[in-house]
Amino acid sequence: MNDELIDYAERFTSGESELLSELRRHCYENYPDSNMLSGYFQGRVLAMLSKLVRPKIALEIGTYLGYSALCLAEGLADGGRVITLDIQPETNKVARGFAARSQYSEKIEFRLGDALDIIPTLDNEIDLVFIDADKPNYSNYFDLTFDKLRPGGIIIADNVLWSGRVLDEEKDESTLALHNFNQKMLADARVENVLLPIRDGLMIVRKIAT
Repeated sequence: MNDELIDYAERFTSGESELLSELRRHCYENYPDSNMLSGYFQGRVLAMLSKLVRPKIALEIGTYLGYSALCLAEGLADGGRVITLDIQPETNKVARGFAARSQYSEKIEFRLGDALDIIPTLDNEIDLVFIDADKPNYSNYFDLTFDKLRPGGIIIADNVLWSGRVLDEEKDESTLALHNFNQKMLADARVENVLLPIRDGLMIVRKIAT
């Protein structure tokens, strides 16, 4: 879509909280890698999906500044929580600060460390997973979380179009990993999936069998 249509779509999308707006401004004004933030429109999509699923446990792999964790928290079931994993202490400190100011301060659990090590230790049944971390491990994150995901639960993977580079014949490591992940989702008979061309691409995967 061209920029005018994107602007139109955003104008006719429900608004975000003042805290999320502040977090976005803080990111865009202070971080050169601000493209890592989910952003307004994608954030509203994540919040809507969470509200449809009503997760008791939502697992996020890749916290960054906590914007998407706050969006996912909007749809939690009563007593639910978001477990969000990251390896960067500096951005994690910012994420914790904004979460502490939100109505979801007691519903977001931050864990600092390698997700490949942390995920196997989780003994919760998971309802929703959001993958937005190092691209070469997307397939590994899927494999590690799948058995923990309840039937009917969903996995959302960000950046699966990778600024269009998935179409390139010559692919670098991250691009090839994302392309292989997309192929893996399509070939897995245990799931149904749709790749939404929103922002940098969202792969939505629903578990239909164990």
